[in-house]
Amino acid sequence: MNILGNLIWIIFGGLFIAVEYLLGGIILCLTIIGIPFGLQVMQLGLFAMWPFGGEVRNTECATGCLSTLLNIIWILIGGIWIALTHLALGVIFCITIIGIPFGMQHFKLMSYALMPFGRTVVWR
Repeated sequence: MNILGNLIWIIFGGLFIAVEYLLGGIILCLTIIGIPFGLQVMQLGLFAMWPFGGEVRNTECATGCLSTLLNIIWILIGGIWIALTHLALGVIFCITIIGIPFGMQHFKLMSYALMPFGRTVVWR
């Protein structure tokens, strides 16, 4: 089921979202200050490419207050807008019964896009 869901996801917009994230991550990595943010955006892009079968979890290593500080900066410079976009797309998809699985994937992406530092994707 995960493979079929991912294929349908890619055909109907998932590839577009993933490419946007990957290009944004590459642009952020051009500056030294943007490298941590660029790496998180690229990881988010890979997760946006294959969301079915992936789960977002907190990292097991202690990242301390650095991840909290980076998440605050992330929210202020654009993470809130990315999360709100995934929220809107999730609500739109959940209006129909057929779109509910895709809406749930957008909600999963929303939680990861809001605070990506100190979290990782685990594939089942």
